[in-house]
This record gives sequence, structure tokens and C-alpha cells, in this order.
Amino acid sequence: MKKRRLLVTGANGMVGSYVKGVFHDFELLLTDIEGEMKRMDVRNPSTVFKCIEEFKPDIVLHLAAATDVDQCEIDPDWAYCTNAIGTQNVALACQKYNALMIYISTAGVFQGDKREPYTEFDDANPVNHYGISKLAGENIVQSLLQRYFIIRSGWMIGGGKKDKKFVSKIIKLMRKYESVRVVNDKFSNSTFAKDLLTGIRKLIETEFYGLYHMANTGSGSRYDVALEIKKILNLENVKIEPVSSAYFPLPAVRARSEVMRNYKLDLLGMNNQRSWQEALREYLESEEVG
Repeated sequence: MKKRRLLVTGANGMVGSYVKGVFHDFELLLTDIEGEMKRMDVRNPSTVFKCIEEFKPDIVLHLAAATDVDQCEIDPDWAYCTNAIGTQNVALACQKYNALMIYISTAGVFQGDKREPYTEFDDANPVNHYGISKLAGENIVQSLLQRYFIIRSGWMIGGGKKDKKFVSKIIKLMRKYESVRVVNDKFSNSTFAKDLLTGIRKLIETEFYGLYHMANTGSGSRYDVALEIKKILNLENVKIEPVSSAYFPLPAVRARSEVMRNYKLDLLGMNNQRSWQEALREYLESEEVG
């Protein structure tokens, strides 16, 4: 049986670390603007079209994104060029060469004032340029394609040595200092990158195209995540102090809540995501982090 072909953009990042394991039976083309892989800059349309024309993928997993929320606020052109125009380039190439597109979006598309978890049926109203640019990408995919999956994730965890997000940063601080201050007034789900790809792998077999939330179950603040890390790593001598987000003034406004429910997966009986605590424990116990 002929192997399906999967082209991945932004494959040198956190989520890309797990592609070979989850899609082990696919013929893969891993691309990025850095790392030891095929060079493809999604911001360059001719490069995107050439790469997709040559490889002829059945599926394009679009991971490439500008994800530094504060840098997106400081330099909106960078955010929109990558998250909107880059996504448009990939979507147009998928349209021309009839490839299924999977676009990874974010809970950051929501305003954050809802007390209950956000579902796929809630209106998006992002509060910063990162969220606006990612929502623009969603709208572009929906307007150009019929065969697509848009997957919104929560706070991303994973990547091991490639982890540049909260988990890695807080572990380094906890190993260096006796006391660490962590924000306790912003809330979201965590999404273990490996679980995200595993969920996507199952979803693409259904051909139930559309927009989905895909995060580990349960929610909490950064403070809650830090406490769980402390417990898992047995860092009992470190004091974790809760502080408000005002303690760390940043260029970009953050929503109070980005908590999501995987509602469509629930309705389809396909929500197999485990708790964020279970996922975090596996990550920290199986990979070198921090």
C-alpha cells in the first residue's frame, strides 16, 4: 500500500519534535527556515508552491507561526506576514495541488471574559496582535479551502531541548532560585504537543473537516502549572509565590481566560485527551527539559 505523504511547515519547533513518532508510517517532508531539514519560508509564495508541487503531499501540516506574543505586539508586520500571509501562501498551494491542510491555531483568539470554557461555537475576539493574526489565518483557510482542519490548542508544552515556553523557563528558574514568583490570574488549558498530534492523526481519518478545539482536559493558571512541576520534579525546597499579572508588565495584553472545551470532539465521542497533569508528568519524566 502506498504511503501517504505529509509535508510539515515549521517542523523544527516544539510540535515538530513529535511528528516522526506520531506519523511514522507516512512519507514525510519536514520543512523550516532553520535546522537540518528542507528549507521553506512560508512567507515566500514561490518557495511554498515549488516545494508542494515537487513533493505532492496528500496532507500539509502547517505548524510554522510567529508565536512570541510580545514580539508580535512590538512588530505586528512580523506577526501578520507569518501568521496571515504565510498561511495564505500555504492554503493557496493546498488549493492548487488538492492537499488537505491542517492549520494549528490558538485559544488566544478569544477575548477572555467568559466564565465558562470557550467552545468552537463562541465568537472570537482577540485582544492582541498575535491572536488577531492567528484568527486572520483561520479565516483565510476557511475562505480558500473546503478540505481543512483548524485546530486550536492551549498553552503548548513539549519539545524537550527545543522547549522555549513556560515549562522550560520556569524549571530553569526553580533550579536556580529558592523563591519564584508566578502569575495566578490568567487561565488556560495546557496542550502537550505529542497529544495534539496524536489527536490530529485520529481526526484526519474521519474526514469530518472543520474547526476543532484540542487541548488536554482541565485548566489552571501558570501558578498551578508551576506547583505541579514542583511536585513532579520533587523540588520541595523551592517556594512558589503567586502574583498578579501586573507584577510582570508586558507589551501584549493577555486575556484573563483562554480556557477551552473540546466541545465538538465531545459531541462526536472523540475527545480522548487526557488531563494536563498526566500529560505534564509524562513529558517531564520522559524528556530532558529545562
